[in-house]
Amino acid sequence: MHRWPTVEDLAEATEDEVLRLWQGLGYYSRARNLHTAAQQIVANGGFPTTFEGLRKLKGVGDYTAAAIASIAFDLPTAVVDGNVYRVLARYFGIDTPINTTEGKKLFAALAQEQISSLPGESGIYGLYNQAMMDFGAVQCTPQSPDCFSCPLAETCDARHSQRINQLPVKLRKLKIRERHFSYYHIRLQENGSTLIAIRRRPSGDIWQGLWEPLMLEDCSELPNIRGTFTLLRQNVKHVLTHQIIYADFYEINTTEKPLLPESFIWIPESELSHYALPRLVERLITST
Repeated sequence: MHRWPTVEDLAEATEDEVLRLWQGLGYYSRARNLHTAAQQIVANGGFPTTFEGLRKLKGVGDYTAAAIASIAFDLPTAVVDGNVYRVLARYFGIDTPINTTEGKKLFAALAQEQISSLPGESGIYGLYNQAMMDFGAVQCTPQSPDCFSCPLAETCDARHSQRINQLPVKLRKLKIRERHFSYYHIRLQENGSTLIAIRRRPSGDIWQGLWEPLMLEDCSELPNIRGTFTLLRQNVKHVLTHQIIYADFYEINTTEKPLLPESFIWIPESELSHYALPRLVERLITST
């Protein structure tokens, strides 16, 4: 916000600048979405003021659109986050899994029904949404909720049926994928200076748009490179939301420029800080 205090400022930035400032925070799609959304807002001549208009912004889903619409524009749009799922599931005694298509539709409709029944007083919809989320976060907590002082205790289905700890229901779907990366940090001595080879990661995988040295996965064949190979780090563990990466890091010092794929560029080693790197790559390079 210091770097780009207005939407217009952010819209004029380059993606590289945005990713570089975001470096180390993870979830890089959020940075790209913020950037694209800013450009959409500028192109449309202003911030959208309806739920449908908000949903068209890159990276804005139902939850964010409903929160903005109700809090900023006083529209009767219900938010459904983890806290709201829990309150509704317990109070109404619903055991439909919240992470299924059926469950999402059911809880969204129920939440919308509740907010639509409110009297149309100014500011009430935003207050209601925030109250529902706060109630789940403070009172109807995931573990050991304070049922004895709960103002809804008398009419709560889960309390009467002794199912507080069973609701809400969530199917276990998370599968952790393990991957092995071998990084090759190529340092070329040329005309008294040191150049390094990096490439921008393509779409369709983690760290889209960030830069990295030569990386091979699962023992892929290494291009023909003449130089001195040094293994600097081995089996470095890096944990992501759905993946665990184990990385080896080699440094190659050479005086002959190797033939690399066209996606690679050569930059002075001193300029590497100008490029946004995945946190793992940054850790490996700065530890050498």
